Amino acid sequence: MTAPQVVVVGSYVTDLCFNCAHFPRPGETLAGTSRTGPGGKGSNQAVAAARAGAPTLYVGAIGNDAFGREAQAFYEAEGIPAHWAIKPKQPTGAAAILVNAEGQNQIIVALAANLHLRRDDLPIDAIDGARIVIAQLEADLPATTHALKLGRTAGALTVLNPAPLRPDFQPAMLKHVDILIPNETEFVELINRLGHQPGQKPLTAKALLKLAPAKLHALCGTLGVPVVIVTLGQRGCFISRADGYLEIPAFTVDAVDTTGAGDAFVGGFAAGLLEHEGDLAAAARHGCAVAALSVTKPGTAPSMPTRTAVSRFLKKHPA
Repeated sequence: MTAPQVVVVGSYVTDLCFNCAHFPRPGETLAGTSRTGPGGKGSNQAVAAARAGAPTLYVGAIGNDAFGREAQAFYEAEGIPAHWAIKPKQPTGAAAILVNAEGQNQIIVALAANLHLRRDDLPIDAIDGARIVIAQLEADLPATTHALKLGRTAGALTVLNPAPLRPDFQPAMLKHVDILIPNETEFVELINRLGHQPGQKPLTAKALLKLAPAKLHALCGTLGVPVVIVTLGQRGCFISRADGYLEIPAFTVDAVDTTGAGDAFVGGFAAGLLEHEGDLAAAARHGCAVAALSVTKPGTAPSMPTRTAVSRFLKKHPA
C-alpha cells in the first residue's frame, strides 16, 4: 500500500438526504424522495482527495452500529485506507439534509461519536509521514488541535477548514495552521470574533462581497495564518498570503446538489497541491474543478469526481 501523503482527521456522518420542491415552511409536510449515503466533512474531504489522485488516509470516530459498519464497508469498497476509532457507547454521526429543486440545501447534523475522538486515537506514524494534514471542526476540538500540532511538528502542511465555526472554537488552534480555508460565512464570523476592533461595525456577508480585494486581503492578514483561502461559492475563491493576493474564478456548471461542495474544494485543493508541487493558484483551480463536478451529481462523498474526470474537465476549461 502506498504511504498516505494526505491525512484527513475529522468527522464521519451518515447522510439522510431528502429532496423536495421547496424547503418546508413551519408546520408544512411535503412529499419528496430520500436516500442515505456516507458524509461528514472529514470523510467527504478524504474521499475528494483520494478520488482526485492523492494517496489519502482518513481518521475518524464511529459507533459500533449499522451506520458505522456501513462506513467501514464504503471505505473498503472505495479502496481508501481508514483509521477508525470505534466508540461502543456512542452512535455514529448522522445528518438530515434537505435539498430543494434549485440544488440548495439545509442541514442538521448530530456529531455523536465524532465528539469522542481522542488524542490517543490518532495514528502518529501516519501523520509523521504525511505531506498534508487536513482538519475541520466537526470532531473533538482538542484531538483536532493535536492532529494539526503533530502535523506541523512533523513538517507537514497543515490545512484547517473551520467548519462549522462552533462556539467552543479556540483561536489558539490557528497557530498550528498553514492554510485556512473558510467560506464567506465562516470568514465573516472569524473576523468578527478575532479581528473586530472596538467601535467598528461587525462585518456582514453582504459587506464582504462588496469589499475591494485589497481590503479583503488586509482582513485575511488579521487572522495570523500564512495563507487564507476564502471560498465564495459561484464566485470562486480568494487567496491571501504575505506576498499578495489573487482571485480564482469558479467554473459554471448546472448544479444538481450543492451539498459538500466546500468539502470537494478542500479535498481537491489538497490533491492539487501534490499534483502541482505546492502551486497555490493551480491547486485552488484544481479544487474549484473538483467542487464544480461534485455539484453536478446528488450526494456528498458519492458525488466526488475521479482524477480522470477532473483532468478531462480542466482540459475542456483551460486557464
